[in-house]
Amino acid sequence: MSDTPSETSLPATLAPAITPAQRTQIINMVRRAARAEIMPRFRRLSDSDIRTKSRADDLVTDADTKAEAMIARALQIAFPSALVIGEEAVAAKPDLLDGIAQAQLAFHIDPVDGTWNFAHGLPVFGVIIAATRYGKPVFGLIYDPVDDDWIIADEEMTPQLQRPFGAAHELKAATGKPLGEMSGIIPLHLFETDRKAQLAATFPDFACVNTLRCSAHEYRMLAQGYMDFSLTAVLHPWDHAAGALIAARAGAHVEMLDGGDYSAARQTGHLLIAPDKPTWSKLKKKFSFLIDKAKAEAE
Repeated sequence: MSDTPSETSLPATLAPAITPAQRTQIINMVRRAARAEIMPRFRRLSDSDIRTKSRADDLVTDADTKAEAMIARALQIAFPSALVIGEEAVAAKPDLLDGIAQAQLAFHIDPVDGTWNFAHGLPVFGVIIAATRYGKPVFGLIYDPVDDDWIIADEEMTPQLQRPFGAAHELKAATGKPLGEMSGIIPLHLFETDRKAQLAATFPDFACVNTLRCSAHEYRMLAQGYMDFSLTAVLHPWDHAAGALIAARAGAHVEMLDGGDYSAARQTGHLLIAPDKPTWSKLKKKFSFLIDKAKAEAE
């Protein structure tokens, strides 16, 4: 695939959907950043190269900061009117999130999703890029730097698994089945402390529940039908905007647990993804205690 970018700018009117040429340009940006800043550091980090942020397992490395800077700079040049939000930029300036709902076009960058895995030499990490219009996801790219392949979708296209060479493969989410036969993704460590035991008590009701500590690969598995559902409690847009769109375009039902469409502008709540609406409703009933807690706190 050529790495030659095209000149792109955002009109002053309503932000358009990402065009095929722009999709190619964004893919090239991400692949270049992975080659330059991420993969040369993989399994070559010293202890001093790994730093903590909000908690002991919330890590950041030079691969995160330098890849984000490279991608953000390229996106801002290509889309000069867009709001560009990176995970590490928000760590330094949280109020960047306040502009998502009003932005005609916003890009969300997770430069190394799964940093804990990356920092510990596990090849389960990725780069996530999402575009939103007034908070609604309109484009998603989940890139695997290890295998140099990616899953991509926009408002109209069915998600595809693409590689630099060879045919693309369209993806389809899992079909509905009894809860006892379902495999799910629930990052228990990210939920409220006083709800962890109650949530963990639901795990035996399913065939399998786990987490990869990496939203990129969790959403890739959902889009390919390898996992049936996911439930999350932390709504960082760089983790979920791309995956929510990709899962929906693959045929899954994507909805907030308390009702309503997912928006990248939303910062609290629980996002539940299931194969279809009936299955989603069954899962909602299973996890309804999370909504009851939120309602009680609001009152």
